[in-house]
Amino acid sequence: MFRKIPFNVWILGFVSFFNDIASEMIYPLVPIFLTSVLNAPVTTVGLIEGVAEGMSNIVKFFSGYFSDKVHSRKPFVVAGYSLGAVSKLLIGLAYSWPFVLFARFIDRLGKGVRTSARDSMLLQNTTKDNKGMIFGFHRAMDSAGAIVGPLLALVLLYFLKDDIRLVFLLAFIPGVIGVILLLLFVKEKKVADGGKKFQFHFKWKELNPNFKFFLLILVIFSLGNSSDAFLILRAKDLGLSTLLVTLAYVLYNIVQAAVATPAGSLADRIGKRKVFAGGLLIFSAVYFAFGLISSSFWIWFLFPIYGLYIAFTDGVSKAYISEFMDERESGTYFGIYQTALGFATFFASFAGGYLWDKFGASSTFYFGAIMSLLAFLILFYGKFIKKI
Repeated sequence: MFRKIPFNVWILGFVSFFNDIASEMIYPLVPIFLTSVLNAPVTTVGLIEGVAEGMSNIVKFFSGYFSDKVHSRKPFVVAGYSLGAVSKLLIGLAYSWPFVLFARFIDRLGKGVRTSARDSMLLQNTTKDNKGMIFGFHRAMDSAGAIVGPLLALVLLYFLKDDIRLVFLLAFIPGVIGVILLLLFVKEKKVADGGKKFQFHFKWKELNPNFKFFLLILVIFSLGNSSDAFLILRAKDLGLSTLLVTLAYVLYNIVQAAVATPAGSLADRIGKRKVFAGGLLIFSAVYFAFGLISSSFWIWFLFPIYGLYIAFTDGVSKAYISEFMDERESGTYFGIYQTALGFATFFASFAGGYLWDKFGASSTFYFGAIMSLLAFLILFYGKFIKKI
């Protein structure tokens, strides 16, 4: 399986691996840092995550569009990963939650700049028979970094006597390694077009109906898919220490890293729609359970099952929508996809924090479970979507 993966995809995978080490060194600590050190309310956590992620996905449309227009992906990818590395330094300097918001904004801005162009570069290296595997492999490498990052953070916290700020600053190093790999080893494929510049004019009515229908399903699901920060806070709320919360988060990433590539290959064989639908059901069941449980014992089962949801949906959804586009316009299409999710993500994270504060933690997770189940029912019984 892995011998069939192109060199560019391997390097892009390692770039994501090192970037995610940097990001996940700080991500499990940020909600705890905000609520315990800076004394910010949970609503603020939702606001920060919603604004940061929402803006990231909005930027993905424009970066994708311009990467199509100039016929170049790599400069956007380099700029995006560079911003992500710098943001680690900024968050280490934060002494109030608005500055954390600013640092997270820079980080997610970087993600917005790079993601659509990077997904287009991945698409350049696929065939019609391996899209699920390629996007699944990239998801797996991303998740592998998410395993190493929190574990590295725990080791550093131990030796640095719980100096969270210094951990944030040291996270800059793996981020820079990823940028260097990208600059030195990734070669962009140029599309032959007879010297004519490709122009994409966005018209909603001209988009593939299957693309629009699947986009609707993704938005419905994403309206309830609040930030993973709420899962971390829920584990903390049920009595787990910061160390155990981080270990549970690592367990979740181990599962998604191990399963993402096989799940992508499975989608290539039996159909991306079926695998994605299975992921929605898993998400709904896990979120319902997160709302129902009253003991931290169940966290050790729910976090790894949640990893299955990511493995079954993240890379698979990108492989799915790539069936409805031409590679030359893929940056724009991936951007439209991410922008739609951006608006939904902002609502989900902000609503998640509001529901938590006003009605209790369980309400956040029950809402997410209902929206995922609704998306599953529409996807499974929808008559318009192409059965890929």
